[in-house]
Amino acid sequence: MMERYMGYGAALVLAAIILSGIFAPQLAPMNPFEPNMAVRLQPPSAAHLLGTDALGRDLLSRTIYGGRSALLLSLVSTVLALGIGTLVGLLAGYFGGRTDDVLLTVSNIFQGIPGISFMVAVAGFVGPGITGLLLALVVGSWAGFARIVRAEVMQLAAEPYVEQLRVLGAGDARILLRHILPALGGTLLVLGSVRLGRGVLAVAGLSFLGLGVQPPTPDWSTMISDAMLYYRQAPHLIIVPGAAIVLLVSALNMVGQLLRSRFDVRREVRA
Repeated sequence: MMERYMGYGAALVLAAIILSGIFAPQLAPMNPFEPNMAVRLQPPSAAHLLGTDALGRDLLSRTIYGGRSALLLSLVSTVLALGIGTLVGLLAGYFGGRTDDVLLTVSNIFQGIPGISFMVAVAGFVGPGITGLLLALVVGSWAGFARIVRAEVMQLAAEPYVEQLRVLGAGDARILLRHILPALGGTLLVLGSVRLGRGVLAVAGLSFLGLGVQPPTPDWSTMISDAMLYYRQAPHLIIVPGAAIVLLVSALNMVGQLLRSRFDVRREVRA
């Protein structure tokens, strides 16, 4: 019961973060891009509730805007990776044989590569920016989804009703799209929610290394990176965006746990 209430509380926190990102222009008290060197590195005050950064920009405004990139990039990469993994898992699990052997071998190769190291390598090869970041996140995570979906599809394909559909003349595409794919809905929802939290951490890590969101776009991880030179003089520059990342990831993980218990899904996908 307590876990359920914590999940509901996390859902409210997550909703608040999402809404603050959507309505950032209306909620931010100041322009997050406009520098003001006269008030640089100010502590929290009435004029600047969370203080200012090294360029005099309002930290509260940049924190509100920073949630946009973290959530959007994690969501887009999760949807793309889940889509590719689902397609591969459907084909491998349903058709089996040589198709399964080839697709399983490819997914094993990708999953055998250390996740964060592979993401850094891909992002570094493509170059800093959103494109390289998304490519690194998708390429580094689709294989885990594919293996889980494949296992689920193999179980569903062995069900008697699938054989009855074949006897009645239903084609493979109809069986996959109209019967097997909808049955995977709960599993895909849980996998996606769990991956979102890990995606936020991956985005934060790559952006901190300078391979993701580029200045002056407000982003929590780049805010931390820019503040490293001032951690003694202005520790709030690291504490505020760091706390925002922890809060968002914790909320996503708790919501994922709630969904997992709701749909009775026990498997996890590697980040």
